[in-house]
Amino acid sequence: MALLEVKNLKTWFPVYGGVLRRHVDDVKAVDDVSFTVEAGTTVGLVGESGSGKTTVGRTILKLVPATSGEIIYDGKNILPMTENEFRPMRRDIQMIFQDPFGSLNPRMTILSIVAEALEIHFPQMTASDRRDRVAELLKQVGLDGAMMGRYPHEFSGGQRQRIGIARALAVKPRFIVCDEPVSALDVSVQAQIVNLLQDLQEELNLTYLFIAHDLAVVEHVSDQVLVMYRGNIVESASAEEIYENPQHSYTKKLLAAVPKFA
Repeated sequence: MALLEVKNLKTWFPVYGGVLRRHVDDVKAVDDVSFTVEAGTTVGLVGESGSGKTTVGRTILKLVPATSGEIIYDGKNILPMTENEFRPMRRDIQMIFQDPFGSLNPRMTILSIVAEALEIHFPQMTASDRRDRVAELLKQVGLDGAMMGRYPHEFSGGQRQRIGIARALAVKPRFIVCDEPVSALDVSVQAQIVNLLQDLQEELNLTYLFIAHDLAVVEHVSDQVLVMYRGNIVESASAEEIYENPQHSYTKKLLAAVPKFA
């Protein structure tokens, strides 16, 4: 069953020029993109920087406005929704950000960071209930609940990304956009975070859109892989097919760029 259907999605950014700042062109970051994500699966979206893959993720979460198309989540087209109409659905659709350093407010404790969404979406929860939930979430991502009084600068990059994952899980979502969640981490830590995401998917029946530029990581975690180039999806196949028999020249170049070790 399809949890997410993206149909003919376009996200263009206007370019203005001249003394009168007239609209002279558009940056077509996402240009007529369509794909489906089945419930409980992982779809990998891969491409180099500037390919438009992160814009796809941000458009799905309505963090940037779409130019046209449809995004159908659980049978409902979310693009025409106002922010008030979409707010209840934000519990269901969350995001893990690329930068574990920039995505956490350095002035807030881990308790405040992870509990913030709980305060917004579950106002009936008491402070004690929120604290218990944060402790549970930190344990779930492999951290000690006693750390919740600390600040982000007291943690390593891998630990910060675990905190970001805990924040995304706080409101019990069904669908998570993972926006290059391991690209800013050391290789040894990348494997730990990828394994954690896979364990959580199995445990909580999560559905992922996994955005990355590294085909090796995407191949490891994905059921289906979409290759994106200059705002378009140029190839779509199973992870095994993409890796063993790439069809598009751009996919072949991405595979050729994957480090090979003797």
